[in-house]
Amino acid sequence: MKKVGLAVWIGMLAVAFLTVNAIAQNPPAAPGAAQPKKIEKFGEDKRAKEWANKKWETSTKKYTLRMSDPWGGILFHDIAQHFCDSVKAASGGRLEIKLFPTGAIVPAMEIFEATSKGTLDVFHSWPGYWKGKNEAFVAFASVPYGLDFEGYNIWYYERGGKEMFDELYGRYNMVPFFCGNVGQELGLHSNKRATKIEDFKGMKVRTVGWYMDILTQLGVSVTPLPGPEIYLALERGVIDGCEFSTPAANVPQGYHEITKYVIEPGVHQPSCQFDVVFNKNKWNELPDDLKAIVEICAKETQLWANAWQENLNIEALKIIGAKSEFVKMDDATIVEFAKVSFKYLEDLKAKNPDVKKVLDSQEEYKKAFAPWREMRKGLAPWPQEDFLKGKLLQ
Repeated sequence: MKKVGLAVWIGMLAVAFLTVNAIAQNPPAAPGAAQPKKIEKFGEDKRAKEWANKKWETSTKKYTLRMSDPWGGILFHDIAQHFCDSVKAASGGRLEIKLFPTGAIVPAMEIFEATSKGTLDVFHSWPGYWKGKNEAFVAFASVPYGLDFEGYNIWYYERGGKEMFDELYGRYNMVPFFCGNVGQELGLHSNKRATKIEDFKGMKVRTVGWYMDILTQLGVSVTPLPGPEIYLALERGVIDGCEFSTPAANVPQGYHEITKYVIEPGVHQPSCQFDVVFNKNKWNELPDDLKAIVEICAKETQLWANAWQENLNIEALKIIGAKSEFVKMDDATIVEFAKVSFKYLEDLKAKNPDVKKVLDSQEEYKKAFAPWREMRKGLAPWPQEDFLKGKLLQ
């Protein structure tokens, strides 16, 4: 018999000890006894599969892309800049996206065509601006009585929204990503008080997108004035009211200084979704690691923009409330607005297969999520004193 070294004996003893100890801690079930339940995996991160065997390679090559937006000096330009800064930091400077002032390369509303053709490399925008290209773009931006911030995120990232967005922009030689959502928009700044459906008839209002058509059906005279022209139109009485964006975005515009009321809620935009869009040829030139960085930074900007904007809204509402009175449409009016809106959207779906595909997908998500939404209600995070007085619902 061969001699066994001391180290080997010690190792064998250690294994024996651990085995005995493991059996003592977890004795085998007696014959006929109930077996412990096997924990099955529930859900998966699809990206983990895609990246499991991915070979990430980096180089010293640097890329510089030119980007623009339609925002001028308003807060949404900061969202675009935040994204660019995140990409530069995460890539260690290997990818720099230079954000040029609005209009410096092409006029604000020409960024779509310019990026499609390659005159511009990237743009940041609100997809609803491209309604004239395809009505379906509006569904990815804001839908009356549609998805909120949470809903857009779940639907886009987990229920096929991203794939639909990619396909739509892909027709125009571009690659898009959700990149910033600022939540529900404020209602109408108005010099006329309106809480019932009949109060809106005959009003002259500035708005854009699908809400423009919906208000028209309700007897409102609508004009899609660009942002810089709204204040003067209000001041001169050319329009009675306007909607523009969130409280924080509206404060610098000064609408509250020359209107008496703010009519709530902002049923036209339960949330306002932005995107960042790349010329496909430029995108294809980027190595895989930089593409991953772009996608991750777009998600980071999506999260940050909402937190940043909602926090700014706290002070913005105080400023607006000091000059204007907040009034709320009664429940019957909100429901009536919804009926007209849903009828309009159904008619639109009948005319445009792309709109139907996207809106049906969003509605399917809302139905699927409804049971959990119902169970969650009654626990809105109101201040303690309000909750104890019975204020429960959002």
